[in-house]
Amino acid sequence: MKRFACICMSVLTTLAFAAPAPAQLTEGKEYARLKVPQPVETGKKIEVIEFFSYGCPHCADLEPYLDAWLAKLPADVQFRRIPVMFQPRWEPLAKVYYTLDAMGVEAKLSPEVFKAIHVNNLPLWEDKVFFDWAAGKGLDRAKVADTYNSFGVNSKFRQAKKAAQELYSIDSVPTVVVDGKFVTLSNQIQHAALPAAIDALIAKARAERPKG
Repeated sequence: MKRFACICMSVLTTLAFAAPAPAQLTEGKEYARLKVPQPVETGKKIEVIEFFSYGCPHCADLEPYLDAWLAKLPADVQFRRIPVMFQPRWEPLAKVYYTLDAMGVEAKLSPEVFKAIHVNNLPLWEDKVFFDWAAGKGLDRAKVADTYNSFGVNSKFRQAKKAAQELYSIDSVPTVVVDGKFVTLSNQIQHAALPAAIDALIAKARAERPKG
């Protein structure tokens, strides 16, 4: 039965800062191989997708580790995010993500979105609250509202829902998919260890790609 909330990881979160990276990943334990590999959008580059939601506290906890990893992203790797919608409040938060992405400020403001929701208790899933918050961050409120309700954002919203539900069968977050074939089992990897696990899966994907 599909879970309509973040996977429970309270013990793992508590231990995250002391967690060593796994020396070697075991299929079926730290990661799984997709039965039906999915085509990547990145061509020759290895694709890394984080399935997440701004509403997920575990995704918020992971964010600092992920930011540090992104700062050292290898040249042959491309990262992207796909928001999931396990509960009604997460649907408008998916549109928040695609609005910020369309306006070119996602990387800058995503940490602020997590902070607003999980530290300051702002209900950014309410569109007017989000528009006011975005204006407070220096964005044009009218442009934010137009983008939020645009055809482009709504199209990406529908594509994200299909990808999470139908293509990748995501049932917990944060979950990372590497090169359309390897899926991290997030209940088995502590936050501090996840970047090293991603790197290990990137190396595995790199080795499996055709040479040349």
